[in-house]
Amino acid sequence: MLPKFVIVLLSIQLLWCVATVGPAFGQTSGSDTLKITLKEAETQFLKNNLDLIVQHYSVDQAQAQIITARLFNNPDFSFANVLYNPQTKRFFDTSHDGGEYSAELSQLIQTAGKRNKNIQLAQISMQQAQYQLFDLLRTLRYTLRNDFYKIYFQEQSAQVYQEEINSLAKTLKVFKEQYTKGNIAQKEVLRIQSQLYSLQSELNDLMDGIDDTQSELKVMIRAKPSSYVLPQVDINLEEKNIVSEVPYQHLVDSAYANRYDLKVARSVVDYNNINLKLQKATAIPDLTFSLAYDKQGSYVRDYSSAGIAFSLPFFNRNQGGIKQARIAVDASKVQLLSQQDQLESDLANNYKGALRLENLYNSFDPKFKEDFNHLIQEVFKNYQKHNISLLEFLDFYDSYKTNTLQLNNLQLNRISSLEQLNFATGTPFFNK
Repeated sequence: MLPKFVIVLLSIQLLWCVATVGPAFGQTSGSDTLKITLKEAETQFLKNNLDLIVQHYSVDQAQAQIITARLFNNPDFSFANVLYNPQTKRFFDTSHDGGEYSAELSQLIQTAGKRNKNIQLAQISMQQAQYQLFDLLRTLRYTLRNDFYKIYFQEQSAQVYQEEINSLAKTLKVFKEQYTKGNIAQKEVLRIQSQLYSLQSELNDLMDGIDDTQSELKVMIRAKPSSYVLPQVDINLEEKNIVSEVPYQHLVDSAYANRYDLKVARSVVDYNNINLKLQKATAIPDLTFSLAYDKQGSYVRDYSSAGIAFSLPFFNRNQGGIKQARIAVDASKVQLLSQQDQLESDLANNYKGALRLENLYNSFDPKFKEDFNHLIQEVFKNYQKHNISLLEFLDFYDSYKTNTLQLNNLQLNRISSLEQLNFATGTPFFNK
C-alpha cells in the first residue's frame, strides 16, 4: 500500500489529466492553423487544384483538334522561270520572244467522306478529354473527402492518446520521486514507464499517418505547406438507415449513367468504329485537280491545261490499316464489357460493406460513449476511496482509450464506406 500523501497527490494529478480536454493534438498555433469545413475545402479544391487545371488544358487542346480537322487542304502553287537563256544571254528572261516560264495550281479533294470522318474522330476525342476531366474530378474529390474525415477522426484518437500520455508522464515523475525515497517498489515505476513508452510509440505511428494525410490534403487544396488543416465536422449518423433506404438497383443504374470512366470506354468503341470507316475510305484514292500554264515550253506557245490525278489502288488498298481497325473495335468492346463487370463487382462489394457497417454502427447504444465516460469517473472515485489499485485504474482507463479509438474508427469506416459508394456510382448519394 502506498503512503496516503502519495495516493492523494496522484489522485489530484490523474483527476486533472482525465477531466481536461485539450486542443486537437498536432495543430500549430496562430495563423498556421487552417480551420476549414468540408464545403470550404471542396471550393478551394475546385478553384486551385493543379491536376484539374492541367486536365482543363487537355480539353482545350482537344477542341483545337476539331478546328484543325474541319480545315480544307491548302491548294498547291508552283512557278518556274528560265534561269539563263543562252540565246538572249539573259538571266531570268521573261521577254516576249525568248522568255520561258510556267505555273501550276493544284487542289487535293478528299473522297469517301474522309474529312467528315476525321471531324467525328476529333469530336469524340474532345468528349473523351471532357469525360477524363470529370472522372479525374470524381477520383480527386473522393480522395479529398476521405482525407478530410480521416484527419478529423484520427485527431480525435490522437487527443485520447495525448490525454493518457500526459496522465502517465505526470504519474511516472511522482513515482520516480517516491521510488528514490524508498516509498514504492521499482516494478511500479517500470509498469508505468512501459505503458507510457507503448502509448508514445502508438501515438507516433498515428501522427505519421496524420502528417501524410495532411500533406496530401494540403496539396489538393493548395494550402500553405506550413499550415495545419483542422477539419470542422458536424455530422450525426446515429440510428440512420442511410444505405438501406436506397434501392441497390438505383445505385447500379446511376453508376451506368454517371460513371465517366465507363463513358470513356464507350467512346473508345465509337472512336474505333468511326476509325474503321475511315480506314476503309482511305482505300479509295483522293483526287487532285490542277490548272497549268506554260509560255513556250510545250508544243504550242502559251500552253494551258486542266488535269486530274489520282493513284490506282492496284496493290495498296490499306488492307493492314483496315484489319488493325477491326481488331481495335473488337478489343474495345471486350474492354467495355470487362469494365462493366468490374463496376458491378466493385459496387456490390462496396454496398455490402457499407450495409454491414451501417448495421454495426446502429447496433451500438447512442449513449454508450456518455455512459463509458461516466463509468471512468466512477472508477476514479473508487480509486480515490482505495477500492481499486492504481494499476487497476490505469487498466480501466486503457480500456476507455481502446473503446474510444474503436468508436472513432467505426465512424470513419462508415463515412468512408458512404464515400466509396459515391465514388462507385459517380453520384453524390450520401454527401454529408
